[in-house]
Amino acid sequence: MNKFKYYFILIITSISLFSCSKDKDTVEVALPRDYAAQYATEIVDIETYLKAYYIDFTDPNFADKDVEILKITNAATQPSIWSYLNKTTFPKLLSKDVKLHDITYKLYYLVLREGTGESPCNADAVLTAYKGEYLTSKTEASVTTVTPTFFEQNTKPQQFFGLLNVIIGWNEVFPMFKKGTYVTNNDGTVSFSNYGSGVMFLPSGLAYYNAGQGSIPSYSPLVFSFKLYEIQRLDQDGDGIPSYLEDVNGDNFMRVLAKGVVNPDDTDGDGIPNFLDIDDDGDNYTTRFEITGSNGVLIPFINVPDCSGNTTNTTRVRKHLDKNCH
Repeated sequence: MNKFKYYFILIITSISLFSCSKDKDTVEVALPRDYAAQYATEIVDIETYLKAYYIDFTDPNFADKDVEILKITNAATQPSIWSYLNKTTFPKLLSKDVKLHDITYKLYYLVLREGTGESPCNADAVLTAYKGEYLTSKTEASVTTVTPTFFEQNTKPQQFFGLLNVIIGWNEVFPMFKKGTYVTNNDGTVSFSNYGSGVMFLPSGLAYYNAGQGSIPSYSPLVFSFKLYEIQRLDQDGDGIPSYLEDVNGDNFMRVLAKGVVNPDDTDGDGIPNFLDIDDDGDNYTTRFEITGSNGVLIPFINVPDCSGNTTNTTRVRKHLDKNCH
């Protein structure tokens, strides 16, 4: 009888310990929200924000000023950001479609000034001053209020940001603008002018989504006002040809596309776009080998005629350019 009691107590204790251990070790992980459902909510919030806030454009030099976005208190004198939608003059609110996560995002961006120099491609780096805010929404009595909260600002940038290393929204918007010009002052400082200036309004699916970042909560739409001072041409595959020169269709965007989808920036059709392909013509000779002399030194950039004899494109001499004309 005592032995039975001993085993009974041992079994009960073991079950209790196992149960406690299981509860203690259980970790609840929230699965990411559905992209389409989350975007459907956020695009309403973003458009609500655009209709409820304004920017003061009374100063003719507004494109050079640090942007301040304020809540409308007098609709008669404070036109909403939304009122500039598809204008033909600056400022103008434009949008573009971005296909990602099996949905199509509408990405709004406000152009204060386009800029006068070259545009970066989405594989380049940019020197930009910026200010960032995140949006939160609250609905009471069927009325939704969207509020911006400041999280970061950089008015004197000291480094370039590679557009392939930042949030997708930056990668999509900056190629829509152009850099400006600059002069070096006697004290060594640099003064920029005529640069692209704007504001982008990003759904979280084109930003940090469920991860959040620093003080930015997860699932937060972001607003960035920015100035595009300068660009830096990068060579992603290290083949000696800057990535922007491997943008075959010249739209400033190069992407890795799904298998079976024709990529206009993939010359040999191997599924790797030229800016990431060390042998982009598929002849089993690396591009870098084709553009170096016998001593391995890169041939300088020159105007190379195409098959019709035109010399509109500046590039490096490459064996397969001549080969493809015959």
